[in-house]
Amino acid sequence: MDEHVPRAITIGLRLRGVDVLTVQEDNFSGKSDPELLDRAMHLKRAIFTYDDDFLVEATKRQRSGRLFYGLIYAHHLRVSIGSCIKELELLAKSGEVDEIKNQVIFLPLKK
Repeated sequence: MDEHVPRAITIGLRLRGVDVLTVQEDNFSGKSDPELLDRAMHLKRAIFTYDDDFLVEATKRQRSGRLFYGLIYAHHLRVSIGSCIKELELLAKSGEVDEIKNQVIFLPLKK
């Protein structure tokens, strides 16, 4: 979880048995988006964020061939906390993180 994600999402996912690591828990608060994507790659974890700047960095990496482990993005005004929890749980439990490597997934999943 990026540091801008509401704690309620982290708690809701954990209550549903999803393994979540926040930037704060990993002592990476205040790090740049490239540093966070590199850290997530090292940990083999996707990042969930509300931060538009991550989209810019992910696009740069896709174009240059620089790997990242996956980015899940939601605009905080377009998806509720409850919807984020449900959809992140679905993503976490429906496959392997390798399946979204170098991809950006946008929430909500259905329009």
